[in-house]
Amino acid sequence: MSLDKLKLSKPLVTAMTDAGFLTPKEIQSRTMSRILGGQDVIAVGPEGSGKTTTYVLATLMKLKYAFEEAPRALILVPDAEHVDHVLEQFKLLNRNSTFRILGIDSRGAVDTQMNEITDGCDIIVAVPDRARALYLKLALNTNKIQLFIVDNAELIVKKGLQLPVVELANSAYKSQHVVFTEVMHEKLNHMISPFMKDSTTTIEVDEIGEKQAEVYQQMLYLVPNFRTKLNLLTLLLGDTEIFDKVVVFVNTRLTAQTVYKNFNQHKEGEISIYRSLFFDDKGYDDIEDFKDNPEARVLIVANENLGELNIEGIPFIVHFELPEQKETLIQRIVKHGDEDVVAITFSTDIELIEVKKIEQAIGQKLEVMELPEDLKVVDAADKPKKKKGAEEDESSERGAAFHEKKASNLKNYNYSAGTKAKMTYKNKKGLS
Repeated sequence: MSLDKLKLSKPLVTAMTDAGFLTPKEIQSRTMSRILGGQDVIAVGPEGSGKTTTYVLATLMKLKYAFEEAPRALILVPDAEHVDHVLEQFKLLNRNSTFRILGIDSRGAVDTQMNEITDGCDIIVAVPDRARALYLKLALNTNKIQLFIVDNAELIVKKGLQLPVVELANSAYKSQHVVFTEVMHEKLNHMISPFMKDSTTTIEVDEIGEKQAEVYQQMLYLVPNFRTKLNLLTLLLGDTEIFDKVVVFVNTRLTAQTVYKNFNQHKEGEISIYRSLFFDDKGYDDIEDFKDNPEARVLIVANENLGELNIEGIPFIVHFELPEQKETLIQRIVKHGDEDVVAITFSTDIELIEVKKIEQAIGQKLEVMELPEDLKVVDAADKPKKKKGAEEDESSERGAAFHEKKASNLKNYNYSAGTKAKMTYKNKKGLS
């Protein structure tokens, strides 16, 4: 397929050719006509699939003419590094410098950025929180925005920047909204649903590379949060006949401690920590000692300052958390010899980005497993309730520094904020 099929202008086709893009990527051929047609689009594709080039081309095509006072395209990206990358792509394809493009992030002074925007620009590439700050200061006018783009949306959610994205999108209510992401999940849907139209089209490109190496059997469990991970781990490893020798990887030594404490009842020496943070916890300084002990069944290992670890001969590897570097996990799951090993990965929505990168690197999908029916899935909003008698027990155990309240300070009621306000008003006015 040639670049002409994208229905780009001649200058853009020339710029693409000069930059070495001779044929369009799949995500470009499937989304370009819809974006140019004014439709809201969610485009899902892995890193390197051509997402950035797609919306840069679409922006340059849709704006048609330059030099307006207020910006007509707002592109939100997760951080300053992505701002630089997008600006480079615009510089590469905006050959005649037709449009004035401004990068906004935390590296610049707010006052300077306010002046740059009010001087006039056509396209703004910004991180969400700084763009929102400029909007609240009335420097960023969103009334004329025609194209509102969110790139690397999954990273924006991971960084907790959903609120400024939603607020800016709602302020640019007349615009077309386009979202680019590597993965789709519930938290991302929650962010974009307030501003994406009902007619939105979702286009997914799943480009898995060639298989790089043989890996052990892979199992992937998708769970909503950390507490559910703990419940799932306890439930799975409760089957002592199957899981007779297991290494569980976490990211930090503190997390290792938390996972260890979650196993409330177990035989002495059955579950232990590798190089434990505390001396009084059962642990091993040498993994060979764990392998040689028939009573030792589960070893919890932290990736933090780990170095090399020989896990050969361990039939079950559980990645409770995904390491920051995908290579750390990959080297553990590459097959050595004929030994049968099962590699199990737990992933929340936020960690799905790492899962996708691992799949791209090994050239195959991880098999998604159904959650056990008897798994207790914890609602993240739930908080452990204090038992009724706990307050009495707590007061009886207080030390000598605790003094009983004076009668005037004792309180056996609980007024609402509104009732308190009325009482205060009456007291000031001398009313009963």
